[in-house]
Amino acid sequence: MGAEESIRSGKTSLGIEFGSTNIKAVLTDLTGKVLATGSYGWENRCVDGIWTYPLVEIEEGLRGCYRALRENVEKRFCLRPATYGVIGISAMMHGILALSSDGRLLAPFQTWRNTNTQKAADILTEKFKFNIPLRWTVAHVYQLMLEEAPYLDECACAATLASYIHERLTGQRVTGIGDASGIFPIDEKTGDYDQTMLDTFEAMTGRDLKRLFPKVLAAGEAAGKLTPQGAALLDETGTLQPGVPFCPPEGDAGTGMVATNAVEPHTGNVSAGTSTFAMIVLDRRLSRVYREIDMVTTPDGSPVAMAHANNGTSDINAWTGLFGEFAKMLGVSVDDGQLFTMLFEKSLAGAPDAGGLVDIGFYSGEGMLLLPEGVPLFVRRSGDLNLADFYRAHIYGALAVVRIGLELLLKDEKIPLTRLTGHGGLFKTPGVAQRYLAAAAGTPVTVLETAGEGGPWGEALLGLYFLAKQGGSQETLGAFLDNHIFRDMKQSTVAATAEEIAGFDAYMKEYRAALEVERLAAQKLGG
Repeated sequence: MGAEESIRSGKTSLGIEFGSTNIKAVLTDLTGKVLATGSYGWENRCVDGIWTYPLVEIEEGLRGCYRALRENVEKRFCLRPATYGVIGISAMMHGILALSSDGRLLAPFQTWRNTNTQKAADILTEKFKFNIPLRWTVAHVYQLMLEEAPYLDECACAATLASYIHERLTGQRVTGIGDASGIFPIDEKTGDYDQTMLDTFEAMTGRDLKRLFPKVLAAGEAAGKLTPQGAALLDETGTLQPGVPFCPPEGDAGTGMVATNAVEPHTGNVSAGTSTFAMIVLDRRLSRVYREIDMVTTPDGSPVAMAHANNGTSDINAWTGLFGEFAKMLGVSVDDGQLFTMLFEKSLAGAPDAGGLVDIGFYSGEGMLLLPEGVPLFVRRSGDLNLADFYRAHIYGALAVVRIGLELLLKDEKIPLTRLTGHGGLFKTPGVAQRYLAAAAGTPVTVLETAGEGGPWGEALLGLYFLAKQGGSQETLGAFLDNHIFRDMKQSTVAATAEEIAGFDAYMKEYRAALEVERLAAQKLGG
């Protein structure tokens, strides 16, 4: 079936993901081939100490992203989509949208970036004997209780961004198990929130926590259909018809696993964007509780160890913007993508240890390091300063916190790793960040030809898996991806040299020392 007929007949899957700086839609045919994309840029802001997106921007972003996709389809295929085979919503995980029983937002949306939950996270980790990171939804809920938030008694739902948007479009208060695993710990045997920990929480507070959370669904399960109100919200032209089935909404960690075919035990991936995180699928529990490591799940419920860094590529973007501004002063017009590529490729000429330069690009606190607040910090010793080392240090810095988590998993826990895949904006320039990640992890890194499509493509693939399951398929998610999506996928694998590995190790020694300066800088200059 040709692309035009696939779109016209609704033999397609549409994935929409709300990232930190970009909302992106990816439309595929039934083989997973990308037919069209659309995007909408946005940016979180810190208002009264809270990292947030206003509700009006969430809705505008949803419509704007869909509008861009629709216009792309119209331009390429001279038709306007009226239906799809399936739609899926994904978004950055964690945080909280506190909603009343009639759907009113009771307080500003708190994103994953907020680190104002240290007390709650510490208490819950001790009580549950399970690591509760600062950004998890349950930490936000309990912090509100500790602070006696005035609207707490009105709160009937503690939603994530993905579950909130999904409910707006379908009327169903549900979320995928991967997204749910960043709300509250999951019992792998039941595929639901851990009842023992729920009971512990109720004994502590007298509150039934489960009633606040969306229902948990696994990949392949039905998650409702597009309502007339949802269709009108999504498509202001009135072309899109209600009734399109939805797969479970997911978090960006889960869609990253799917987009990199890393859902089976001993596979892993590193997603690098505004935040950077490494995930390894496990076949056993860790030997102890690590405050540095999240325990989440794949979209079909397998346990995953995640090393999550709140801060990723923001400082690289800022410096690249500065160089772009300088180029314009010289009368040179350089496309943003070309500028990134030039500077990334220049970094390959830098010293393996980045010449003693260190970048700590903390725009917010860093939970893995128990740092409640951060400020961007660039440190160098006196001596030579050149562009290659400068950019190498910044790319290393975007991977440094994740490297700390990988050390715990690969060295301390000795978790076997058969494949590590990189995806996200950091890996768009071939052979650069991929090589540096291989040096950081001490293992070869694979990048797929679809590395730039990222999470929304992963959500579209979950939509295809939903269609297969609803059609009677008995394949696991991993088998489906292997057999139907990635079997003939082009990919490149890079292994770091011994010199490059030693260079990254040397950089990390300087980085760890500079973290003490960062802590002091955050105390004196933060806020």
